[in-house]
Parts: sequence; structure tokens; C-alpha cells
Amino acid sequence: MSFSFAHPSLRRALAARSYVEPTPVQAAVMAPEAEDRDLLVSAQTGSGKTVAFGLALTKRLLGEGERFVKADAPRALIVAPTRELAIQVHNELTWLYAETGARITTCVGGMDPRRERDFLRSGVHIVVGTPGRLCDHLERGALSLGKVEAIVLDEADEMLDMGFREDLERLLGAAPVERRTLMFSATIPKDIAMLAKKYQKNALRVATATEHERHRDIEYIAVPIVPRERDLAVVNLLRYHDAPGALVFCATRDGVTRLAANLSERGFSVAALSGELSQRERNQALQALRDGRARVCVATDVAARGLDLPDLAIVIHADLPQNKQVMVHRSGRTGRAGRKGTAILIVPDAARRFAERLLHSAHLEAAWKMPPTSDDIRIRDQDQLVLDIRALTEDPTDDDRQVARTLLLDRSAEDLVAALVHQRRQARPAPEELTIPPSMRPARGPGSAPPRPTPNSRPPLTSKPAPRAERTERRLKEQPVEVDRRRTKSEPARPAQRDEAPRRDRDQDGQRGAGVWFTVNVGRSKNADPKWIVPLLCRRGGINKASIGKIQILARETRVEIAADVSDRFAEAARKPDAKDRNIQIELLDGAS
Repeated sequence: MSFSFAHPSLRRALAARSYVEPTPVQAAVMAPEAEDRDLLVSAQTGSGKTVAFGLALTKRLLGEGERFVKADAPRALIVAPTRELAIQVHNELTWLYAETGARITTCVGGMDPRRERDFLRSGVHIVVGTPGRLCDHLERGALSLGKVEAIVLDEADEMLDMGFREDLERLLGAAPVERRTLMFSATIPKDIAMLAKKYQKNALRVATATEHERHRDIEYIAVPIVPRERDLAVVNLLRYHDAPGALVFCATRDGVTRLAANLSERGFSVAALSGELSQRERNQALQALRDGRARVCVATDVAARGLDLPDLAIVIHADLPQNKQVMVHRSGRTGRAGRKGTAILIVPDAARRFAERLLHSAHLEAAWKMPPTSDDIRIRDQDQLVLDIRALTEDPTDDDRQVARTLLLDRSAEDLVAALVHQRRQARPAPEELTIPPSMRPARGPGSAPPRPTPNSRPPLTSKPAPRAERTERRLKEQPVEVDRRRTKSEPARPAQRDEAPRRDRDQDGQRGAGVWFTVNVGRSKNADPKWIVPLLCRRGGINKASIGKIQILARETRVEIAADVSDRFAEAARKPDAKDRNIQIELLDGAS
């Protein structure tokens, strides 16, 4: 099937963009039974729905004419949930209607409202905007909907989830009754059906995919973990899949900030998207993702609405979605336009039944797998390193060969290649050791041996706790209480943070050698955590984990013990400013020896 049904001007625009055959949603909205009718369309993001409603509006807006008449009040209104999606729709319609003389403008939050009002008053044919900004222009009299002949609600279910019902009803109520109304939604929940019944007439229901088919290009994987190792599981999943683009979802803005900082300190190129960012910061983060400077995006549900990222091969639900609609929207960012994608749910052991019900309600099947181990990642690294280094040998220059000949005079070829492999391996974030969650441990029969302890493992949940007095005595012996002499009177004494790094060599008496103490200007108030402080110390100070001793996290600072034999080198390196964490300062602790 071709685009023979399209308006001639639009047909030429499609041909220039190498559009050969319409997608299912494009063919459905242009079918004879859909002509000039209200439509309620369920289609996932990336199915070509922007071009679909662009094609569907031409009969109302252009008729048999080749070009639009002089612009006055808007004749079509397109409402999208986010400014990014609205701008994307504007760009698509601009090239699609390029030969028709259409004046198209956007009205979105974060942009200059005065400039938008001036453009509206000068006359436009099509307005694309977000609900809040459109209602603002409507109240101020800059936007008139009296001549609107068609309204499109793009991703209507997301707009209702974001609390825009009242704004949508105001816009629909201000437009003429004799208009065409098109609603596009990934799912058709009860709220959407009620909105359609109230504001549409004789609407044709168009379903381009069944519940089972909607995410047929997405592989679902459920990964059980112990709750405290969520961030570690994200690290290993990103390392193992090594996708050109990954989207990680968190439930809160604070969660986004912490996880993004954690991943950044481990060496991932990360961009964070949350509601607290300004439009300028958001644009910079999106641009970093699109041009490849950042390969991992950590975001909240609201911040990722309408997000369209190229080469997005994997979506990780670091925090489980609240319901199936949220899961469908999140996962639908990958596996688009016929490309394959992977959606991974990280499931704390206690939430396994909730995750199973969530998948069942969405008619989705997931493979339950353990997260990749450090050994799995190292094996995959070996294969990838071979491919990467082979690619480097495809087009060497004469200068490169001359340097190679010089090196071969006193080094073997194996040593040189091994050095290159080591350098490439060191550039990759280190994998983490994970605990096997109780739900994935083999069942113990009568008389069988107890489960083998795993790294970072706690005692089995079924083990009988020791008496309270015994536990208290053992805790006091293993973890002496250290008091910060500089704390305020209102701040209670806290036990010292236990060592998070491997212990250094001990002296002949078995005691730890004396180290030099440094202070870092972040503490509990800034969510300081050894998980990201240790990698920061190693990177800033040019040391390894074995050189780090005790870590004490106080209210507004963190104190760390560094081995004496590397302390001078550490101090000099850590004193230099760093582009990644300019606000974090590492200094010698007053009075430290």
C-alpha cells in the first residue's frame, strides 16, 4: 500500500523523506470508514501517529486546494503532554506541510509567552501546545478557538495522568461543536473512554495493536534482587547490555539525583531528567543524549513524558511502576518503529508478587533472571574488546606504523596488545558483586548443607536471631562508637561508619597501620554514601580501594582515612579542580598527622 490517498502536496513531502508505505496507524486513519469522523486511536509511541493525524487533517483544512489561504485565527489545535513532544510534533508537521504555506506555531511552558502571543495575533493556521500554556493564552485573549475545525489530543492518557483533565475540558469546551476531534492514546483506560464519550460524536475506535501485540518488539526481563542492592544491579545491567542508549526510571526526583550521581561516579556518561530542572538544563541534558555525549538517561515518569531518544535499546525500571499504564508508557520508549528493545524490571524480593500481578494485568510475559554477575560481564567484555581492538587495525596511517615499529624494538607484540587491552578495560566501569536473593536460592532439603554465603550477603531470613543482649555485646565489640568532637549539642553521637573499602595491610601486631585523615565537604545532608564516595576518592586522588581505610559520614562532612604511603600524592591530586564535581572539595583534616 502506498500514500496514493494523501494530498498531492503531502505526498511529495513524504516522498522527499523516503516514506514508501504507510504504517498501520497511518493507513487506519485514512481508511474510507474513518473519513471526516471523530477518531479514538490506540497507538504506541513511535508508530508514526504524528504523520497520521497530519494526513487526517488535510481534508478539513485544505479541501481540494493546494495551499492554505491567508492565516487568521487557528483552524487546528494539537495538544501534547510535554513541551518536548509539542516541539517534536511541530517539527514533523512543518516538513509535512512545507508545500502548503501553513503557518504553524508552538505554545509551550518554558518559552517566552510574549513572543507566542505576538505570533498568534499575526495569524496562524495550526497551533501545537501544552494544556497549561494554551489555557493561559485562552484566558488572556491571545488564543481564539472560534474557527477551529479540528482538535487533536496526542497521548491523551498521559495528559490525564499528569492532571490536565480540567485544562483539556476547557480547551474542548471553547472550540465549536461542529469540529473534528481526534484522540490518540497508548491505552484506552476508563478515564479516556469517558472523555471521548463526552466530547466526541460517533467516534470510530481504531486499534492498531492488541494488548498482546503492542510490545511484541520488546523483550521483558524481571530481575530479583535484595532491596539494598538496587543501584548495584543497575550498574551490572548497564555494563552487561552495553546499549548505545539506556533509559532508567526512578520513582522520585531525589531518587534520580542519587542514582545519576552514583552512576556518574562509577564512570557512566549520565544525564538526569527530573521536574526540578530548568528548561535550559533539560534542553542541555536532552542534547547530550541525542548527540551521544551521554548514553544513560535517569528520569522520573513525568520528566520522560513524550521523550524520544535515538538508539534507545534498553529501559530499566529501577523503581517498579505503580500500575500497568505507567509500565506500558515507560517500556514503550524502546522497541519503536520495528526496532527491537529490552525492558528490565528490577524487583526487590518482597515485591515479587506485585511485579507478577503487574505483568499479568498488562498481558505481558517476562523472563525471570538473575542480574549479570561480574564474571558474566568480564566474559562479555573479552568478546567486545576483541571486536573493538580489531576495528582499530582497519586503517592505520604510516605514522602509526612507525610508532609501532619503534615500540616493537624493545617490547613484544603480546605485551603491547595486552597494554592496549588493559587500557580499554580500565576505561569501563567496574562490575559489582551482588547477593543472591532468597527467592532465587536453591531450596534446602532435610539434612542438606546450609546455603553457601555470597558476597555482601546477610544471614538467611529464616535464621533464628541471637538474644538481644548477645547482639548488643557483639555489636559493641565489632563496631566501637566514635564521637565527633566538633558536633553541635543538638546532634547526637553516631557510631562510626563501618569500612566500605578493602582493608589495607596490617602491621606485625595485626593492627591497622596509621593513616592520614581527610575531609570531604558532603555529609548525610547531601546523601553521602560510601557507594559513590569510594569511586570519587579513587578518581580524584589517583589511588585504589586498598588505600582507603575508615569512612565516617557526619551531618555536613565525610572523613576518610588514606594510607600514609600515598597520602601526599592523594592530597596533591585531590586539590586540583575537577570538572565532574566542582563543588566537592577534599582537604587534609585539621590536626591530622
